[in-house]
Amino acid sequence: MATKSANVTARVQPEIKRQAEAVSERLGLPVSVLIDTLYRQIIMTGGVPYSLTVPKLPTADSLTDEQFDQVMEKGYNQARSGEGMPVDEAFAKND
Repeated sequence: MATKSANVTARVQPEIKRQAEAVSERLGLPVSVLIDTLYRQIIMTGGVPYSLTVPKLPTADSLTDEQFDQVMEKGYNQARSGEGMPVDEAFAKND
């Protein structure tokens, strides 16, 4: 097995780093293994092994007035029927 002696240094936002490392820890994989795996996939595929496209998510600016009203009405009805959740709980789900 080849000796691992090269270092990789990258600057990322602290919160992004914290969240990614938390997922890595839950998976039981050291970050160095994930980076090594990514590099190997780049070599094998000859490119980035995942899509770098920006998902097309609807925004208020891209909706017609009727579509916007439908989205707002759906959210209002969900809130009235108790289907929603507190904001802090929703954000905690992403941690």
